[in-house]
Amino acid sequence: MQSLRAAYVPNAEGVRQVNDRIHSSITTQERTADGLVIRYAEVDGAGDETVLLLNPWPESLFAWDTIWSRLARTGRLVAIDLPGFGQSERRAELLSPRAMGGFLLRLVDEWELGRPHLVGPDIGTGAVLFAASEDVDRFPSVIVGSGGASFPLEVTGALKEIIEAPDVSALRALDGRDIVAQALVGIERHVLPEGVREDYLTSYAGDRFAESAAYVRSYPSDLPILAERLADITTPVQIIAGRHDALVPPSNAEFLHARLADSKLDILETGHFTWEDGADDYLELTRSWIEAHRTARSSA
Repeated sequence: MQSLRAAYVPNAEGVRQVNDRIHSSITTQERTADGLVIRYAEVDGAGDETVLLLNPWPESLFAWDTIWSRLARTGRLVAIDLPGFGQSERRAELLSPRAMGGFLLRLVDEWELGRPHLVGPDIGTGAVLFAASEDVDRFPSVIVGSGGASFPLEVTGALKEIIEAPDVSALRALDGRDIVAQALVGIERHVLPEGVREDYLTSYAGDRFAESAAYVRSYPSDLPILAERLADITTPVQIIAGRHDALVPPSNAEFLHARLADSKLDILETGHFTWEDGADDYLELTRSWIEAHRTARSSA
């Protein structure tokens, strides 16, 4: 098991109360899913819905700090660091969108989340859509975007270089903290709280960034499979992308929108980090989509 930062105190239910010392409305804990230690946060909101939020890369569940308290008015929120990302334990065979989609279904079952709305931008996009293709009735709605989805592949910049490199030796030669620090320069409007920024850097320190890169390096093999499944996904999909994304052009969002049976596309005037640089718009789109596809309504 990988060493995970932050002290914890286990309670009677086996949930580890984590002290992250981060000034945020998000309080993290740890518990197991599929045999792995997963860092997560949870809050019981005012509404009846359950919303499961996934971390972007190279960030963590603290990416939702911008909208956490306001989105909680919608219902119960559960945010996780996916295996191998943030500060959750890694299992190499889960580092692909298809495998991660299977993990999400198992986690929902193990944690008895019922039929949660699923919010998974960036690397979460493929995992969310694979999960929706495997179990068409599991999620009343999903929100994706800013993640590689097109086939043939349409990514640019550093992401393209990571995917096309013959191996990750160049990444291993660097401290992951430095790689993430450079990536965070892409956040143009939002000022990261220092504790959140440090969490991002710590989460991928050493070789953790290089190890996590296996996920996007699986895009060439996984995305053709996903493309064949898109037309069969009946779950309502809200797609949010940044018009000026320098890593994942909005053509990926348009690719999904053209092939999904029930989708809505919104392109924000941001770069890649829509959930932070366009937080208010992201919140409104997410909240409206969940409200339009409430569990009670979809099961009626």
